[in-house]
Amino acid sequence: MISFVVPALNERAAVGDTVKSCFSVASEQGWPDVEVIVIDDGSTDGTGELAKAAGARVIRHPVPGGYGRAVKQGVDAARHDTIVPLDADGTYPIERTPDLLASYRRGFDMVVGRRTGKAYRESTLKMPLRIVLRFMVEFTTGRAIPDINSGFRIFSREAVRPYFVRLSSTFSFSTSMTLAYMMTGRFVDYIDIPYYERVGQSKVRLFRDGLRTIQFIVQAILYFNPLKIFLLLDLLCLVGAAIFMLLAYATQLLVFFLLAIGTLLVSILVFAIGLLAVQLKEIINH
Repeated sequence: MISFVVPALNERAAVGDTVKSCFSVASEQGWPDVEVIVIDDGSTDGTGELAKAAGARVIRHPVPGGYGRAVKQGVDAARHDTIVPLDADGTYPIERTPDLLASYRRGFDMVVGRRTGKAYRESTLKMPLRIVLRFMVEFTTGRAIPDINSGFRIFSREAVRPYFVRLSSTFSFSTSMTLAYMMTGRFVDYIDIPYYERVGQSKVRLFRDGLRTIQFIVQAILYFNPLKIFLLLDLLCLVGAAIFMLLAYATQLLVFFLLAIGTLLVSILVFAIGLLAVQLKEIINH
């Protein structure tokens, strides 16, 4: 019925309880034939052994291969079409899985747990990055997205697999999946969930993983809707041209007037390249 997919890297402190919670929820709901797949992503602390002892099916990587790669492999190995990925660190309320499933059965292609609570909000270093990433994704998709990278969601195995070649194999997997679904017209719902303080040490490296996430967002824009990024660059050029024109008027210096004209010409060129990118995308897709 449901396959829980749990990527784990050195999560011995919480992985056993996470696996047991998955089976406990399934038992309470009377769900038949539920499996928990733990992808032991090169752990050195016995994570895989503890997960197996708790009843999970364990897939082990010899060295860390990345969060996204682990999720993809878990999805490929799943016996059921309904997939619920979640972290092994105790941050997600597994008991809310029935709520996600109820919304999913209403016809949504994916249902995402929107994180709330003190443990989510008080990350002062991550919050500015989340704001930037959220702006980029919402600008690209043209709609509000409450939580772009929540790892607790539900979706179809067969529906997501064609996207794998375009989805990140690292920390940005959830963000890239959200973008892919939004930009191809799939129905996505959000349900508020509490987000708990993690057990153990975080594996996220803010600067490195943040840059990678921005990279994959730009790549997704160029693939799914290239005109968006060219429109943004075009807008920046027009703003620059307006500033140079104001400076030319205020100072009566020819150099600012020339810069304004040059920047305006660049904006026209950028827009033309954007139109060409859209045509190339249509040719490739057909």
